[in-house]
Amino acid sequence: MSAGDASHAAPRYRPREAVIGETAGPMPMEDGELLQVAREGFDRRSVLKFLGLSAAMPLAACSAPHEEIVPYVEMPEGLVAGEPQYFATAFDLNGIATGLLAESHEGRPTKIEGNPDHPNSLGSTDAFHQAMVLSLYDPGRASLVRRAGEFSTYDAFLQAIVARRAEWSQTSGEGLALLVGESGSPTMERLLQGLQRDYPKMRLAVFEPISRENQRQGVKAAFGKPGRVHLMPAEAGAFVCLDHDILGPGPEQVRLSRGVVDRRRVRAGSTTMAPLLVAEPVLTATGGTADERLACRRSRIAALASAIATRLGVPGSESSGDLTARETRFSDTAAMALREAGGRALLTVGEAQPPEVHALAHRINAHLGSLGRTVSILPPRRSESKLEALDELTAAMADGSVTDLFVLGVNPVYSAPADIAFEDALQKVPFTAHLSLYEDETSEKCLWHVPQLHPLEEWSDARTATGLASIVQPLVSPLYEGHSPLSLLAALGGQVNRSAHDIVLANWRERFETGGAGGETAAGTGGPTGGPGRGGAGDFETFWRTVLARGTIEGTGTETGRAPALTARSAAPTSPDEPDTGSFEAVFLPDPAVWDGRFSNNAWLQELPRPITKEVWGNAAAINPADVAALGIADGALVSITVAGSNGDASRPVLIPVIAVPGVARGTIGLTLGYGRRFGSVARGIGADVGPLRTTDALWMRAVEVSVTGASVELALTQHTHQMHGREIVKEMPLSALAGQARDLATETDVPPTLFPDFPRGPYEWAMVIDQTACINCSACVVACQAENNVPVVGPAEIRRGRDMHWLRIDTYYTGEDEAVSTASQPVPCMHCEKAPCEPMCPVGAAIHDSEGLNVQVYNRCIGTRDCQANCPYKVRRFNFFAYANGQEFADLGDPMVHAVHNPDVTVRARGVMEKCTYCVQRISGARREAIRKDGTIAEGEVVTACQQACPTQAISFGNLSEAGSSVNALRREPHHYALLEELGTRPRTTYLAKVTNRIGEDREGG
Repeated sequence: MSAGDASHAAPRYRPREAVIGETAGPMPMEDGELLQVAREGFDRRSVLKFLGLSAAMPLAACSAPHEEIVPYVEMPEGLVAGEPQYFATAFDLNGIATGLLAESHEGRPTKIEGNPDHPNSLGSTDAFHQAMVLSLYDPGRASLVRRAGEFSTYDAFLQAIVARRAEWSQTSGEGLALLVGESGSPTMERLLQGLQRDYPKMRLAVFEPISRENQRQGVKAAFGKPGRVHLMPAEAGAFVCLDHDILGPGPEQVRLSRGVVDRRRVRAGSTTMAPLLVAEPVLTATGGTADERLACRRSRIAALASAIATRLGVPGSESSGDLTARETRFSDTAAMALREAGGRALLTVGEAQPPEVHALAHRINAHLGSLGRTVSILPPRRSESKLEALDELTAAMADGSVTDLFVLGVNPVYSAPADIAFEDALQKVPFTAHLSLYEDETSEKCLWHVPQLHPLEEWSDARTATGLASIVQPLVSPLYEGHSPLSLLAALGGQVNRSAHDIVLANWRERFETGGAGGETAAGTGGPTGGPGRGGAGDFETFWRTVLARGTIEGTGTETGRAPALTARSAAPTSPDEPDTGSFEAVFLPDPAVWDGRFSNNAWLQELPRPITKEVWGNAAAINPADVAALGIADGALVSITVAGSNGDASRPVLIPVIAVPGVARGTIGLTLGYGRRFGSVARGIGADVGPLRTTDALWMRAVEVSVTGASVELALTQHTHQMHGREIVKEMPLSALAGQARDLATETDVPPTLFPDFPRGPYEWAMVIDQTACINCSACVVACQAENNVPVVGPAEIRRGRDMHWLRIDTYYTGEDEAVSTASQPVPCMHCEKAPCEPMCPVGAAIHDSEGLNVQVYNRCIGTRDCQANCPYKVRRFNFFAYANGQEFADLGDPMVHAVHNPDVTVRARGVMEKCTYCVQRISGARREAIRKDGTIAEGEVVTACQQACPTQAISFGNLSEAGSSVNALRREPHHYALLEELGTRPRTTYLAKVTNRIGEDREGG
């Protein structure tokens, strides 16, 4: 067993003193000393010498950047006023930006929130955004420049670039190549254009493992010219999603899910609710939310789309292939919903479908009149991933045409399709350099590795899909020896040692002075002149400070959607051949927690329960329970998956455990990306890499064969049963049931008797209502709670023992049978019962009722009897079996650098105490102090819990029951309001709105 493997063996809880010297954290030392230690190794003297410096590193590093950064000018409504400062910044994923607010405590970022002024955020976030702060302090990040695996310096790297530039200048860049990921940075695009002018023969390739290439090709097939699809669900009256997880993870999850849910949010008297119909091979968050869901193989989506087009009378459409009875019913229902919605209909197709299916979707939307209203076409960008470009670059590397390769921010050795031999070709390039946040699979094979700055450490800019620009400003000076891709690109162009701040500033200064600050054209140069410019009001310094404070650049985002004319009818989509008998159809999916693997070293995300299966710390092959039974195996059984008919020659087999998931189409295997990493202190050895099964012609789907190995593993799950066993744990009701009037709670007297005393009521009675129709099971609230309340990571071994520590969980229940299953999701924080059974059981009075109705846990009283946990019917209490956050941390999370992520307003609990949700009592306390200072009371919206603030669909409401007009009082009067297990008489303050469905033809009234 290697040292890396040993670090993941259980148990992983050792005193911090036992692991001193094992982590490769940053060590502030002179280069000469560092190189000497690297050559000669550590002895006792050198360990003691550098230990104090390493421990002091977080204190010295957590300081503001040298350049001026500007705090948010006006605190948005709902944000808690207090000592922390909030800085507007942005996060770019796959070239699309989301505006964020980063909370900073004296130069130390601790929490991420959404920027309410940004259209891709609207004040909310997703799980990736919430976990950013842990990645910032991750001791597993690359910390030093390396050459051939040995420590080096950035100055030495720049000297090597200067030497190579002399040759590039003479050859016009022949032999020079760049490989980058998709980026929405106008400044980066400008630098790349400058390099292409300086070196006309330079090769530039853009690659993303999860791209929108099929979508773009579908636009070209439908309209005859390239473009990008822009969905506007907030305008839709009906949704039909064909193999498209519109509510699932991705760069626009917040905007898209808010738009969909806003069209489906219903209250008393509602008669309209946009229906959501989904056809998909594997149960997703969108499928679980749908009113109608069809489980079908990915290869059947083309036939389904053709059938819908035929039923709608789309010109030139024709049904392709016979449909099953269930497929026929779904296509009829989908066509009915789309026809009724007319110009407000929205039919979407997922990236996994071929371009012909995307083109047909555009024809359907155009026929309905919704093209330009619910979906539009945006101009293309230069920075768009093209698999063909990666293939051509690899071929050039293999034949010796590439002499110098710079890979920025992507990991092609790990993520490139199996038939593109990038790793082998890389060894034939004399000069290679990799810039990345971690030392990964590509770093190992490159001559140079340069650590990359974290988004909270760097200056940059980013754009939304429509071109709205934001400045990415750092919250803290670099914690490690990181460098920006902008400064590296500038160095390639001869501007050595130019900072990213100066590059970004100069770019926007020029745009301001020439009147071009308003946006970007498709080519990335110039653009609309609607932004501030020469002759406009104010000077550049005022403009710049306003931009940094607001988080967006006024006048940008002017790439409006178009409804271009369709070309002559393109080829009708054809269904791929279905697997032979005995074979399965493997479908590849982005992982909801680690995406394509870039977030795999983030322990918060690894321990985040996946939306449907509730699996953590790894991936498993999702198979229909009937198929699992036919294979004669059970959950956790290891199977070997190979390409069908390859005899094992085309690719190496993938060994992966199985998990039975209702709702998976028969004959389908769902495989998520991003696991099986060889590097990363947290990611190493977690899960299975399914990349060897992906090839350029089968990037999203392929026929595979499954062999049972006879071995098995225990899956790490946080929920082991998904049945309600006849109890209405999650209540559902049809839309028609909301036609009645709201309830009058004052007249309801059916309250179960109780022996508990009544507590005096004061000016504040805090309560929470969760709308289960709006919950999409995205788990942003779970990570937000973890970040806000210093909830520790326990690791897979402890999860398998049932010792997860999350204060908030989302339970998933299956309703229906086999492929026709649907799901119901229920966020479960502490119920804060008015008659709490946990309180009288505590022998030391650690669980008490406070004057505002909160069930409070006094940590310094708790002696760990766990009586309160045993008597809680909701099982929302967590016990610290180990000092998970104070001496016995998982993996390298005990590194002093990680301690900087803790919220200073929340106690870091020790071993042996009970923990639970507190309704973010620290935020309530802060609002109370502010109200006292102003000689007033806490008003509606002045206390926002972490889960409520993060929720992208606004499913969570929090407020004061003593205030008659509060939102929670209004929601508790809704006819579909109920309390979980209310028959027990606990009278919880956390209550729910039942999940409302709009099933066409059954219980539907109105559109």
